[in-house]
Amino acid sequence: MKNAVAKTIRLKDYQPPAWLVDTVSLQFELGEEQTRVVSSLRMRRNPAGPGGPLVLDGEALQLGRVALDGRELDGGDYHCDAHALTIDGTPERFTLEIETFIKPQENFSLEGLYKSSGNFCTQCEAEGFRKITYFPDRPDVMAVFETRIIADREKYPVLLSNGNPAGSGELDDGRHWALWRDPFRKPCYLFALVAGDLSSIERRYTTLSGREVLLKIHVEAHNIDKCEHAMNSLVRAMQWDEKTYGREYDLEVYNIVAVDDFNMGAMENKGLNIFNSKYVLARPDTATDTDFIGIEGVIGHEYFHNWSGNRVTCRDWFQLTLKEGLTVFRDQQFTADMNAAAPKRIDDVNVLRTAQFAEDAGPMAHPIQPDAYQEINNFYTVTVYNKGAEVIRMIHTLLGAARFRQGMDLYFERHDGQAVTTEDFLRAMEDASGVDLTRFRRWYHQAGTPTVKVAERYDAGRQRYVLSLSQSTPATPGQAEKQPFHIPVRMALLDAEGKPLRARLAETGSEAEEFILDFTEAEQVFTFDKVGQPPVLSILRDYSAPVKLDYPRGDETLAFCMAHDNDDFNRWDAGQELASRVLLQAVEAVQQQRPLQLPAFFIEAFGKTLRNDTLDLALKARALSLPSFSYLAERMDVIDVDAIHRAREFAWRQLAEALREDWLAVYHGLADEGFSLDPPAMGRRFMRNLALACLMYLPGEGEALARSQFDSADNMTNQQAAFRALVHHAPAQSQEVIDAFYAQWHDDALVMDKWFGIQATAPRPDTLRHVESLLAHPDFDLKNPNRVRSVLSMFASANPVCFHRTDGSGYRLLGQYIEKLDAINPQIAARLCIPLTRWRRYDADRQALMRAELERLKALPALSNDVDEQLRKSLEAG
Repeated sequence: MKNAVAKTIRLKDYQPPAWLVDTVSLQFELGEEQTRVVSSLRMRRNPAGPGGPLVLDGEALQLGRVALDGRELDGGDYHCDAHALTIDGTPERFTLEIETFIKPQENFSLEGLYKSSGNFCTQCEAEGFRKITYFPDRPDVMAVFETRIIADREKYPVLLSNGNPAGSGELDDGRHWALWRDPFRKPCYLFALVAGDLSSIERRYTTLSGREVLLKIHVEAHNIDKCEHAMNSLVRAMQWDEKTYGREYDLEVYNIVAVDDFNMGAMENKGLNIFNSKYVLARPDTATDTDFIGIEGVIGHEYFHNWSGNRVTCRDWFQLTLKEGLTVFRDQQFTADMNAAAPKRIDDVNVLRTAQFAEDAGPMAHPIQPDAYQEINNFYTVTVYNKGAEVIRMIHTLLGAARFRQGMDLYFERHDGQAVTTEDFLRAMEDASGVDLTRFRRWYHQAGTPTVKVAERYDAGRQRYVLSLSQSTPATPGQAEKQPFHIPVRMALLDAEGKPLRARLAETGSEAEEFILDFTEAEQVFTFDKVGQPPVLSILRDYSAPVKLDYPRGDETLAFCMAHDNDDFNRWDAGQELASRVLLQAVEAVQQQRPLQLPAFFIEAFGKTLRNDTLDLALKARALSLPSFSYLAERMDVIDVDAIHRAREFAWRQLAEALREDWLAVYHGLADEGFSLDPPAMGRRFMRNLALACLMYLPGEGEALARSQFDSADNMTNQQAAFRALVHHAPAQSQEVIDAFYAQWHDDALVMDKWFGIQATAPRPDTLRHVESLLAHPDFDLKNPNRVRSVLSMFASANPVCFHRTDGSGYRLLGQYIEKLDAINPQIAARLCIPLTRWRRYDADRQALMRAELERLKALPALSNDVDEQLRKSLEAG
């Protein structure tokens, strides 16, 4: 809980650890009332450290005994408080044995050792190991671990930890034991333990060098038939990492365990990945296409961490993007290669432009490498992860695939077994490629989203095209002034048919059809010769940099790019820009109380795309999806919740009415041809369900189709789409399908999360009252993060028109549950604060109501550091 004065940790104050740990021997005696932990640490003073006494981190521990080189210490030999164990007068090298007692069954923070569905499991990143035993809980203290687990044989037949199995046996009192040894040095945040009554599936995998590895996925027995996709995803990830990066797995076994209670998505503990069950369990009837793709991506992400995070880890938590940004980039590459690259890129950019751009513009804005924090859990953000991945992607763009691979090889070769920094990574990239990344480093240290302004001029007589770029980045908390970023601008000049023109870049003398411009100054001019006709600029192809674009193109140019640009992303993006322009004009009409009308050219262009049977269906569905509320909100100086909602609803209704026959033809023409997870099949379902969603704006007609689909669906993608359509848009039928869905799926926790979430996001006048009833539902559990996210997070983040009610009741409801959760699980409570912390973006009345709730929370006694930091920064930001 909160200290009297919360301590701020600063990167500039980093010092190497005073003490190092060579080996760790742990023994766990798991009990129903308490668990006994005995650790034996072989330690030595770090000659590069600052000196001083031995200080070991510890929280919520009952200390039993301490022995140094076999000598029992008494109270006069050490000092123990709520956060640390301090021992003076230790020799330069010694063995320290510590006995602690903990109560995992009472640990609802889900950090350290806790119980989920009756099984023991751990989560130690970032600072959970200190809740297990006293230890220097920092990532630059790396040791070889051995773990012995003792537990009741009948209750906990499966005993797992990091590394390779090294022994097991039975005890006379009904207990049994298992010994695990991890031969690789690791920080304590990668420690893991699982003990439970679990079933498993397994497979043998032969690595690139011919080693055989046993792969096992452990779940509760009733979920054993939902693991096959996760196993297939793991095998594909192992094969992909061998082929793409030359990295193969290094232990004899690879264990994955799925648990229901988990604060994050998954954890890459060495050899024993612990997963939120959401990212393991899937059958076609219980999981959507989005779930299947998400599982594949997260399985890959945690596996790829074996090298980018485990074998080479972070020196300190300021380097978090070193492992997370890099590994998100790797899992994005993997998912794109396994499925369809363009839709994946579009989906990733949508997350960036909504969630991350909003974070960049808010009180918690920070660089991908922050320089200070109060609570490290608050920096597991879309900036560190998703913007961090974009920064890695830009390096990949600047170096090219071959030199990027050389840089990765050098990075792993130099730093295997080390805890390193982002600078070590960048230096490896520079040394392997010969590319100077000096200015590029600003992406690591400057917060905010740059805006790139575009101006162009064509000289027909000289066949010359001149492109002028300028960049600016708004002030963010603690960073008033920004230096220019190094922005790779991938671009091409298109002819009248949308094909790239071959041109000569005067600044370098190179000739090509596509260029990557090194945009490094506040203002820069690029000149292209041998351009024989007036070109159309295709800029930021494949979204080559995480920036906003200020490029005043006319509607005709956007329509041309939407139809003809040979870059899939830019073709989609042109359509989004055109739709955003139309919708923002409708927002303005709502604000000025003028009649609403969609332009005829927009309906015509939309209809042409809808009728185009040559387009990839996944891309087509994305092209026909109107810009989201969040995307439009980020383009407004003051977010007008009601006007955006009315504009989007009007646009969908107009498109449904004007293109009724086309939508019906699409819906009926894309009936399932048997369930498959291949991209064309997923594209068919995506497009058909988009048509259904639009047809819901036709009274009666869409409802009948949705009800028929709900009753007959043989897969969750289609059933969920119909369920959402009816709950959100058919009040007369909603309660009936809510009851039917519950009766069918009440025993499946993950499907029930969908049941809760779809109701919480219904944009209806009675939703707030309905959310209150969901929070009182017998199946709602405040101690389960997935259930909290399905109701409270979905309501606050994905239902703006109901959350931002003008009476402030949505804010008060969220505040009440932040208060309740902070006493149970501060990490989840802090994440719930985020919608309130962006209060300055709204109108004056809503600002006052949101601020009042923030101030009420801030005044509460005994707030956690997690929540306190969010509230303080939000209220103090200028």
